[in-house]
Amino acid sequence: MSQKIIFMDIDGTLTEPGENVPPESAVRAIGQARRAGHYVLLCTGRSYGMLMPLLQYGFDGVVGSSGGYIKCRGEVIYDCPMTERQRQSAMEILQRNGVYRTVECMEGSYTDGGFKDFLRKYEEERGDSELLRWREQLEKSLNILPMREYKGQPAYKIVFMSPSMEALREPQELLSDDFDFCIQGEDQYGFVNGEVVNRKFNKGRAVEKVCEYLQIPLSDSIAVGDSMNDREMLETAGVSICMANGNAELMKIVDDVCPSVKEDGIYAAFLKYHLIEG
Repeated sequence: MSQKIIFMDIDGTLTEPGENVPPESAVRAIGQARRAGHYVLLCTGRSYGMLMPLLQYGFDGVVGSSGGYIKCRGEVIYDCPMTERQRQSAMEILQRNGVYRTVECMEGSYTDGGFKDFLRKYEEERGDSELLRWREQLEKSLNILPMREYKGQPAYKIVFMSPSMEALREPQELLSDDFDFCIQGEDQYGFVNGEVVNRKFNKGRAVEKVCEYLQIPLSDSIAVGDSMNDREMLETAGVSICMANGNAELMKIVDDVCPSVKEDGIYAAFLKYHLIEG
């Protein structure tokens, strides 16, 4: 079998969303695939600093910040933070429209404290603290710090949570020259979540860069993801696989759907495509 490159999303693909511990079956599959001579890389929206707990499981490289930072076999092959003008403009425009921001930097991420204040008020009206507990757990597991600790470090991406699509209208209009808005959609509580990503890169371009660096044809690449921010990666790779727990629209454009992250989906996909032996 020819040597393959496997690109793997994290949240909802390798792990349950916001978690840092993959199923044992996924760790076993990654190790077996690498021993068989294949390359396995993380390809995620997370910043490099948020990847540290996962690197212990053994990867040949990482695509972080949705393609803004790429490290392969110990060498940084792409590094593209926002310019200072881009960062200041995006942060200011989102804030004045009431959109809550999490800015992702190399060493960590910083989030607006106002979002949790908003959630407290939101949940007091409904007598349910589930959403606030989820947010606090997410920040803890991913080491997301309060915005007051942010000192203006170079930023690669901004994750947003908006109370409505209307609040995103002006940011999209004013920032569209420099940024794509990857909107994941409304969650069960009605908030609109997504990412502001520099137009200079995306996960699909990152797949191309890594394949070129390793001198392996795109046709020998395999991508596994679950959400709309994986779309470019899945459209670019030679074989595209969506998790069964993934976005319904994404499932329509991929080559295959594997079991969910809770049902040993990574191991099943690696077996099916003969990356490992059972």
